[in-house]
Amino acid sequence: MAGASRGAERPHAGDLSALDRHRYLSLATFRRNGAEVRTPVWFAAADARVYVFSAGDAGKVKRLRHSSRARVAPSDVRGRVRGAWRDATARLVTDPATLVLAHAALRAKYGRQMALADLLARLTGRLRRRAWIEIEV
Repeated sequence: MAGASRGAERPHAGDLSALDRHRYLSLATFRRNGAEVRTPVWFAAADARVYVFSAGDAGKVKRLRHSSRARVAPSDVRGRVRGAWRDATARLVTDPATLVLAHAALRAKYGRQMALADLLARLTGRLRRRAWIEIEV
């Protein structure tokens, strides 16, 4: 396991930019019994990590509270995988500076779609209940 923390194991900027060219990411999280659950999500790469937002009470958020184990692959809106799966570590983030970075990355990538999602979430009271996920590929 000593090699797992080496800098050579971290993704190169080119790896994440290739992934970030896709519109959707299939995020696989794991139940306590080890069963994989895949979910297509919006995502954006920033600062050598991938960021995702979700409803705070979503299943993927609950699963990440128990295990940071994840896998990711580019996908279409329905979750059909369009590339290779990559092992990842995911965690919920609450640090305000990280949230600003993540939100800015998603706004830059999705533009008006993200602005509309933010507006609808604000109007329905879901904006404050959002969970933010940071993924290291």
